[in-house]
Amino acid sequence: MLKETLNYKAVMYAALMVAAMWLGFLLQHLNLFDGCSGAIIPLNPAGLKGIFFSPFLHGNLEHIFGNSVPIFVLMFLLFQFYPFIAEKVFFLGWFVTAFLVWLLPPIDIFTGAYNTVCIIGASGIVYALAFFLFFSGIFRWNMKLLTVSMVVALYYGSLVWGVMPEELFSHLQEPSKISWQSHLSGAVVGIIMAFIFRKSGEKNIRFIWQYPNYYSEKDDKLWQQYKENHPDDFLELPYKEKDDIWDHLDEIRKNG
Repeated sequence: MLKETLNYKAVMYAALMVAAMWLGFLLQHLNLFDGCSGAIIPLNPAGLKGIFFSPFLHGNLEHIFGNSVPIFVLMFLLFQFYPFIAEKVFFLGWFVTAFLVWLLPPIDIFTGAYNTVCIIGASGIVYALAFFLFFSGIFRWNMKLLTVSMVVALYYGSLVWGVMPEELFSHLQEPSKISWQSHLSGAVVGIIMAFIFRKSGEKNIRFIWQYPNYYSEKDDKLWQQYKENHPDDFLELPYKEKDDIWDHLDEIRKNG
């Protein structure tokens, strides 16, 4: 049963991405990446390479741990339930989000000061996948995919606060090191992809008997035949007998 339902590629792709992130973290802390090397530097041509390399770089253990679990879970859900468009969604979410981050200058929202920063981490991908999975289920109105949406909302609903500058919620002594630009870009890209791909891949199955004008002569004959052969099933029972049946059914339900 598990082999029929579990897409092992979903597990493999998610594990490979997390492994690549940890390998990048190891190389980074072996000083193979210096300063802003491999990071996104907004509006700086030298920072364009960060579009490809920044998801594999993290500032500390807390940073990479904070991204590893959601990356694994969200990538698994993406490839498990959207195998027909998973690769497109993943790579578009990655590269388009990172490019938008490169286009957004890190300006202090209160002072207007421009701060040159190096942006690293996979949080942009996390937001792109989370918002795609949530809104895709809603746009498709597919019960199975809506369940995925609810799971994402339950465990990662708090991500919505990350799309706004931290300065709005607390008084910071120094500029926040959290890139809300990455979060906002990922969220926007995820919602747009959910809308664009809403008709791609798996369709809602609608059985013929669900159509309002459905009629089957064969089914009708079988029904009439059943009524003729089992007339007792259609007799009107006295109220007391009905109450006895319901009481008996309640007793069975209570006793398990």
